[in-house]
Amino acid sequence: HLATSLPLPSERDHLRPRIDLVVFMIDIKSKYSLKNVETSLAHVDASFFLGKVCFLVTGVGRVNACSIETNAVCKLGEAYCSPVLFCELELEGIRVTTAQRLLRMLRICAGHIPGVSALSFVSLMRKSYDD
Repeated sequence: HLATSLPLPSERDHLRPRIDLVVFMIDIKSKYSLKNVETSLAHVDASFFLGKVCFLVTGVGRVNACSIETNAVCKLGEAYCSPVLFCELELEGIRVTTAQRLLRMLRICAGHIPGVSALSFVSLMRKSYDD
């Protein structure tokens, strides 16, 4: 399910499936995109930041068209202890690889991978960032 911002409308709460992973998409070419994500973050339950949130930054292939510093997005990921994925949706190979990574993350967050929790997965990713 997709939403352009949070909070989600409450009129259909009873029909909404369980939310296993929240992916915030940030278009690096749009300052509004980052502002919208920053505003929406306040509406996410703190327990989701224990492995069930990630930031997907799109448009990174055009450095000259960037309106947002990649460092600002990385700091956002650090502040919320959430992974940041960078991709260029216009390139099919990168788009497919990114979709596969997100699906793997979703399977982990939904509990479909035995022995791996969302929290342990994110802590493994954090260690690779630090190295």
